Amino acid sequence: MEYNVKTLVLAALMSASASMALAADKYALDPSHSQVVFHWEHLGFSTTYGMFSGFDGEIMFDQENPANSSVTVSMPTTSMFTGWEERTGHFMTDDFFGATDEDMITFNSTSIEVTGDDTAKITGDLTLNDVTKSVVLDATLNQAANNPMANKLWAGFDATTTLLRTDYNLGKFAPHISDEVQVIISVEAGKVD
Repeated sequence: MEYNVKTLVLAALMSASASMALAADKYALDPSHSQVVFHWEHLGFSTTYGMFSGFDGEIMFDQENPANSSVTVSMPTTSMFTGWEERTGHFMTDDFFGATDEDMITFNSTSIEVTGDDTAKITGDLTLNDVTKSVVLDATLNQAANNPMANKLWAGFDATTTLLRTDYNLGKFAPHISDEVQVIISVEAGKVD
């Protein structure tokens, strides 16, 4: 039986892809221990904070070769919490998001660059206010181990990035209220059986 070069290359690629897919384990985000906290400067007088929590997502985690991992996250825009009802309500108006219950914020990783034993830069597409832009998260693996409460494999990560409100058509009152928004992410995820 004869094999041409194309067939052999295709078979090798398919085998490599299958190996990569098998190497990454699926982890589901734990909504009770996953938060996105963001903050900005208000007229130079204070730093104001907001948060998202209770969101959905999954991590395909390859602990042996983290560059083969991936992450997808989604959260309703209206799940934002700022600690002051009037502010949160204002953010949902046409001055900012003009959000309805169907509007989602999503992040889908496109590549992971390992930068240290427990650190990486995760590049991905962030869709916010109907605008999609590539962002880079500076991420740290806090721990990957058995969770004694859940009695299963668990992983925890922290990450940070900086966004510009004007990039997402959310620039009302900039630059007096800072265009830059600092984002701090902390998530836990459990291995799916």
